[in-house]
Amino acid sequence: MRTHVVDHPLVAHKLTVLRDERTDSPTFRLLTDELVTLLAYEATREVRVVPSEITTPVSPMTGTALASPKPLVVPILRAGLGMLDGMMRLLPTAEVGFLGMLRNEETLQASTYAERLPDDLSGRQCYVLDPMLATGGTLAAAIRFLTDRGADHITCVCLLAAPEGCANLERELEGLDVPVTVVTAALDERLNDKGYIVPGLGDAGDRLYGVAG
Repeated sequence: MRTHVVDHPLVAHKLTVLRDERTDSPTFRLLTDELVTLLAYEATREVRVVPSEITTPVSPMTGTALASPKPLVVPILRAGLGMLDGMMRLLPTAEVGFLGMLRNEETLQASTYAERLPDDLSGRQCYVLDPMLATGGTLAAAIRFLTDRGADHITCVCLLAAPEGCANLERELEGLDVPVTVVTAALDERLNDKGYIVPGLGDAGDRLYGVAG
């Protein structure tokens, strides 16, 4: 597993505003969208392409096109939905699948409660969207779910990651013969006793959509 922390002043600036407890939900959604687009530039560096013959107004040339099968973008519900538009801005021709993963707050283990994905993902590059890589349990379960269906290249896009989560994810994926990359805006200090990233930004889902009472 490879972890790539995107070092860019605009990424750091937008992430700082996201972290601020005073940032309201509409602003949080907007900045998440912008930040994911920046992260997506790095996340798609290894997207598969093929030569494409075109003619410009001046002459014929060989350009580049996305290869088939198309990349699959997989937001993890619900917070991953807030990252979808930012990712699709760079990959408008990609297909989208959905995966609902629920973390037990006592055991911190993840389970699948919903999915909308092709049964056969053979040869597919998948981009998994999950704002927080905290304990790593949710991402590990999602990656195993996708690779069990044949996905052969996984890139996870996360706003934040914790060192414990990265270590746990790597341990959970030991022996998996599929390249996995985590692209994140920051590797934070640690997890607290409730499994939240410190300093973090709180609960990404609640900050994106509010708390339904």
